[in-house]
Amino acid sequence: MRLRAGGATSRPAPDPRESGGLIGRSHESAALRHLLGAHRLVTVTGFAGIGKSRLADCTLGSWDAPPWRRIVRVRWDADVTGPASLAEAAAAALGAAPGTDPRPADLAALCGAERTLLLLDDVDPVQAECTRLVQQLLMAVPGLRVLVTARRPLGLGEEQVLRLSALPVDVPAGATGPAPAVRLFVERARDSAEELLARDPESARVEEVCRLVEGVPLAIELAADQLDRYSLDDLAARLRQGQGWLTSSYPALRRHQSVRDAVGASYQLCERALRVVWARSSVFTGSFTEASAVAVASGGGIDAQVIPSCLTQLTALGVLRATGDPGGVRRPRYRMTRAAREFGASRLTEAGEYPVAASRRTQHFQQMAAHAGRCWDSGDQLGAVRLVRDEQDDLLATAHHALEHPDPEHTDAALDTIVSVWFWWLAHGHAATGLDLLARLLPLCEPTRPSAVRGTWLAAWLAVDTDPAAARAFLAAAWPGAVLSGDDVTLGRVAHVEGMLALRQGDARAAAAHFADAAELIPAYVPGGPSPAVSLSALALVQAEHSPRAALRAARRAVSWPGVRDDAWANLLANYARARVDAAHGRPGRAWHRARRALDAGAAPPGHPTGPGHTALLHLIAELESGTSARPVPDPLFVPHPRPSHGPLPADTASQHS
Repeated sequence: MRLRAGGATSRPAPDPRESGGLIGRSHESAALRHLLGAHRLVTVTGFAGIGKSRLADCTLGSWDAPPWRRIVRVRWDADVTGPASLAEAAAAALGAAPGTDPRPADLAALCGAERTLLLLDDVDPVQAECTRLVQQLLMAVPGLRVLVTARRPLGLGEEQVLRLSALPVDVPAGATGPAPAVRLFVERARDSAEELLARDPESARVEEVCRLVEGVPLAIELAADQLDRYSLDDLAARLRQGQGWLTSSYPALRRHQSVRDAVGASYQLCERALRVVWARSSVFTGSFTEASAVAVASGGGIDAQVIPSCLTQLTALGVLRATGDPGGVRRPRYRMTRAAREFGASRLTEAGEYPVAASRRTQHFQQMAAHAGRCWDSGDQLGAVRLVRDEQDDLLATAHHALEHPDPEHTDAALDTIVSVWFWWLAHGHAATGLDLLARLLPLCEPTRPSAVRGTWLAAWLAVDTDPAAARAFLAAAWPGAVLSGDDVTLGRVAHVEGMLALRQGDARAAAAHFADAAELIPAYVPGGPSPAVSLSALALVQAEHSPRAALRAARRAVSWPGVRDDAWANLLANYARARVDAAHGRPGRAWHRARRALDAGAAPPGHPTGPGHTALLHLIAELESGTSARPVPDPLFVPHPRPSHGPLPADTASQHS
């Protein structure tokens, strides 16, 4: 490997309309101007292909009255022979005679009193030498300014860092026209900008392509270069499978001729521990914590203690992106860029470690899902929902991996994971996803397993609204085993689903009987599923207009059920039912105040598990304020109460269970 030295230059600014110009980097260019005007050392950092060198070239080339007289460029290029060290390359660029000893004092003398900007471009492979050289030159030459482009900062005290991120794929607030990433794609495309952007479907496809490559400029340009071989639809379809195949012959640097080469250049700069952590962490689909990385990536010569520092270094390289507040109370999360994840997964597969890493991920998220379930059951429902929301990408990836590689160990663990977070599917608006996973996993697992039994009634509950026939089939599979084993909890939850099905058919009498059975069979504080207060709330809603006294008894039992105050979902259901019963008793004022208090008490940050409850309460409040008797169609988990077709309910339907 060698360095290529560039001499002092004063070439004009590149035209942004030409290939190589800046698109969507006006703010970064202005920030770089400000930093260079006020500081002596500035480093532009970012992941491979993000456009560090282009930003430096275009910003310097378009500067009308810079605070220096000359620019001395030194650029790394692995494909060109030249000086063997950064100091030799800098000496040659400064005009030293061949064979001059590149000592710091000599380099300082070459800089002289003339105001000079030294541009050290793409110097990652010699970063240690670069750090020493820059420090020595800044101390020896007071008028010297240094601009460095590298994938990570030098770490010097006076260094100012400008970190480049990907180009926005969405149009910024207040802006007009296409997003910067879309503009870059169109500019580099073979087709004309006007023709591509004039067609709305094509514009949407361009946006999808840019989103798939995460707005990385190099990947966008390489994708645009494929339009002579693929249509936009075909290009998007291929990119959904991966982007490492993107390649072109026009970039000047060999490592920029494909996405894989660009990412691989960063990989080659890493030490062994960084490479291993990078590869093993590629099994994570979404964001992950330090604890998750330790669980999956430790072992095989990698101590758990070194993984936090590896994550920090990979973040500095741009391989990982830290999300959240780094200085906040909650620990940071990391997300690997898609190109880095694909490259790491390929290295992991080549090393034969992918099955082991995937198995570790499955075990880790099985334990995490179990912990989330315990949090929900113990009253920390907000914490449970936050945990599942943060980890949902990899929870789903665990299930899909088990379906793609149907090994009994994996499928059983995946089913345990899905069932442990029953509340996410049942009470938090993800019923369709949960039902799909359960319907595919249950046939692969032993039906007598506890998680399979729970998964069967859960699938039935989730299917009530969209596929009643499937719900009945799941109930038929769950009922016999529960009867033979005397499993009252399962029988109670099956009874609740039977009540929902009866309600769908308009049979309020049967629905009330089923809900009453469910409330009687399920004990208080039983984990792993909805509280009996949910069934009592459903019973009260069914009886509200036809058996007011029985409905009042059921509603009172619901709001006073043991532990209901620690169950945000069940508590809001119970208060909604009680308010609805008050309205049916001709007390709209009391109903309004109760609904208002329940709504205010249930107010919580985004992600709190009471969203459907808020919706139902808001409908009721609006109905009471307008004085109408309209009945909006509530969420099926709130057990909608259509008008029955079998007449009023007897008043003692619920009293026999009171």
